[in-house]
Amino acid sequence: MSTKGLTDKQRRELDALERLSDDAIDTSDIPEITEEQWRLAKRGDLYRPLKKSVTIRLDADIIEWFKEHTAGSGYQTEINSVLRQHVAQQEKKSA
Repeated sequence: MSTKGLTDKQRRELDALERLSDDAIDTSDIPEITEEQWRLAKRGDLYRPLKKSVTIRLDADIIEWFKEHTAGSGYQTEINSVLRQHVAQQEKKSA
């Protein structure tokens, strides 16, 4: 965490907080997350993974289908979304 632009008082407060043990921090005003909230949680609302450029060979008809059936976002974004859904399903199966 950058402390640039903080006053001396703010730095001292942050230093004091950093020295506190986890048990000494009062979290009584923070509600616990329920199983239902975890179940309904979605990746992507706040999470933005890094993108990496790759070269991948796909069948021409698959690429054309995505180009024709993609509304709004680009076909590459849609292919990424389909792959992400597949990965999520596989993770659920293995959990």
